[in-house]
Amino acid sequence: MSTYFSGGTIWCSKGVTAQSLRIEDGKIVAIDVPAEDSDEIVDLQGGFLAPSFMDGHAHPLFAGREAQGPLVNGITEVAKIIAEVKRFADENPDTEWIIGGAYEAAIIESGDFLAQWLDEVVSDRPVVLQAVDHHTIWVNSKALEIAAITAETADPIGGSIARNSDGSPRGTLREPSAMALIMKHAPVRTLESDVAAISWASQQYLSHGVTAATDAWVEQGMAEAYIAAAKSGALSIDVNLFFLAQPSVWKDHIQYFSQLRREIEDLGKDSHLTARTIKFLCDGAFSSGTAALLETYLDNPESKGLLIWDDAELLEAALHFDKAGYQLHLHAIGDAAVRQVLDVVEKVQEINPAWDRRPVIAHAQLISAEDLPRFARLGVISNYQPLWCYLDPMNKELIAPRLGDERNNRQYQLASMVKTGARISYGSDWPVTSFVPLQALAVPTHRQSPERLPPEGWSSHESISIEDSLSFYTEGVAYQLFKEDRTGRIAPGFDADLMILDRNPLTEKPHAVKEIKIIALYKSGRKR
Repeated sequence: MSTYFSGGTIWCSKGVTAQSLRIEDGKIVAIDVPAEDSDEIVDLQGGFLAPSFMDGHAHPLFAGREAQGPLVNGITEVAKIIAEVKRFADENPDTEWIIGGAYEAAIIESGDFLAQWLDEVVSDRPVVLQAVDHHTIWVNSKALEIAAITAETADPIGGSIARNSDGSPRGTLREPSAMALIMKHAPVRTLESDVAAISWASQQYLSHGVTAATDAWVEQGMAEAYIAAAKSGALSIDVNLFFLAQPSVWKDHIQYFSQLRREIEDLGKDSHLTARTIKFLCDGAFSSGTAALLETYLDNPESKGLLIWDDAELLEAALHFDKAGYQLHLHAIGDAAVRQVLDVVEKVQEINPAWDRRPVIAHAQLISAEDLPRFARLGVISNYQPLWCYLDPMNKELIAPRLGDERNNRQYQLASMVKTGARISYGSDWPVTSFVPLQALAVPTHRQSPERLPPEGWSSHESISIEDSLSFYTEGVAYQLFKEDRTGRIAPGFDADLMILDRNPLTEKPHAVKEIKIIALYKSGRKR
């Protein structure tokens, strides 16, 4: 049976609307044609029909795992975070390690949390909390003890251990190499718990209009959980996996990645799962002072942050994976990291045979003026997180003092990027921040906090239209995922991945967009 939609605004793609739409067998079959007697009629009642949202950079398995621990996201007082940890510990006395997130690091000066604060409620077993930037963890003394981290423990390459005046660890560790000192001792996640986490994350996405996403940090054991979830039906959205390549060890994982890619391909096109991307973490984050800068941090004139890869090894790894047919997805936040990545992409294109490679730079928060045009010239997709385009507490309290106002206010240059003609896609970076697209859709337009501050908007000259943002959440991600010929737009022959909203976000006042409700969602033509 075919389904026929009319009676509202049908947004097909940027600048293109329709009056009616017919879908059949999971596909869009016709636009702007009369209804037929056999059609099931859906009256939009003045609502807004559009392609469903897609998330081009997220960590849904991490989000599902966090939901299995203390829920500290959004809590703005240390005492209340500790109370939530106590609640979870009391209710789960047999849990060996208490792991959760994601706490707001900006609620205390410098973001250096003390192990002793957690010790007050849990001292007999390790506690590990992720910060919202997911480049930082806060642990209790038991975790430090198990990891044998003392005043004599050296900072690992590319990471740091926050210390007291006597050199002893405070309880805060930054960047993967330092976090691994703790986490390598944690119990291995079971396949069953990870499949449950994936199922939960999939349902969360569907409830907010998202039918396709990515997992941008896939380590050993995670792809296996996705494969199991795909086979069991627990994975109910389309997901592309990014295998994480790390300095010095990436060569050891080449065959492992290849084996997993073949296994996922063998699942077939209806499995919801693909794995065609390699993730490179090229610097840290501004909130932890580890994003790589061309000029020094104001609060630490000795530091320009961290380039996690040296140029030669990054190029070698990029050349290998590009030649093997993987898309490169590179995390770069500071302007030095962005430049390093652009330089590597340019050399890869010069050395390797040409193909439709579509490299991605994720976050791209600070870009030098001379590097901005290189995105379009090199065909690099800029993956932005729209919910970050306002002066949030982390930017105001932690980042601005480190960067100074001039550099801080040059973050998230969306309008400038649009003018260059570069491709843009959107991602949430969930669970770093909310995965709900309607909460983020209008933020790059008003560029204000929920309290509408600052009154003029944060760097308002970089504001873009809500329709631009909607296209980056749909067409933009579809292109990034090599699916632009079947998703991200409403056109005959495309998958019927659609959402119905109660109001038109293109005509609402920007701050009202987050109040819009999803009336219905269709995945491959089936109402969810």
